[in-house]
Amino acid sequence: MPNIKSAKKRVKVIAAKSARNKATRSELRTSIKKAELALAGDGADKTQLVRQAMKKIDCAVTKGILHKNCAARKKSGLAVKLNHAG
Repeated sequence: MPNIKSAKKRVKVIAAKSARNKATRSELRTSIKKAELALAGDGADKTQLVRQAMKKIDCAVTKGILHKNCAARKKSGLAVKLNHAG
C-alpha cells in the first residue's frame, strides 16, 4: 500500500481507468460474439450486427484498448465471414 499522497491518487486513478477499459473490452467482445453468431446462423440482421461490431472495434482503437493492426485483423475477419455468408 502506498504511503505517499501522489501514489495513493495514482492507485485510485488506475483503478478507475482499469474499470473503464474492462467495460469497453467486455462490450467489444460481446458485440463480436453476437456478430459471429448471426453470421454462423440465419440471423436476418447480419450486416447491422457486423457494422456495430466494427464500430466497437474502432472505438476500442481510439481509446487505446486495441492495437490498430489487431483491429484491422478483426474487422477483416468479420468482413470475410459476412461475404461468405452472403
